[in-house]
Amino acid sequence: MTKACEHDHDGHARGANEVARILANFEASCVAQGERMTAPRRRVLELLLTAGGPVKAYDLIARYGANGEAAKPPTVYRALEFLERWGVVHRIASISAYVACSDHSDDVQAHAAAFLICDCCGSTAEVAVPLSDLGLAGAASRVGYEIQRTTIEGHGKCAQCKDAA
Repeated sequence: MTKACEHDHDGHARGANEVARILANFEASCVAQGERMTAPRRRVLELLLTAGGPVKAYDLIARYGANGEAAKPPTVYRALEFLERWGVVHRIASISAYVACSDHSDDVQAHAAAFLICDCCGSTAEVAVPLSDLGLAGAASRVGYEIQRTTIEGHGKCAQCKDAA
């Protein structure tokens, strides 16, 4: 996302040790569930973990290769679909981008992803919002639905942009 404001922002990129730990934990979860952590899934998750913010799919495609070679779009989209289904990656529809989940507990699939998106600088923050707090789980249950994924997006200004205005 293009930076539209002039003031400084703190980065949210993860360090190499944290990325390695998250990748190892997720791979162990996959194996425990009978899934495989393929090289494309690992690479896409690694790119999102190190990005520090939302990334568009075509940027992932362009950055995919270690030597600057692009991936084929279906490779990246299949990996994103798998990672999103497992709850370790979220799609932010309003900005057509993907972001690594900030919750790396054992049960990431059980939470609602809620994002605060700054319309000034483009930064995003994932905040924890239990489905029960939304009233959505109860409403869905009353009409026979079982919610599998929820993503909420709120647009406005981050604290730094608000203070700089």
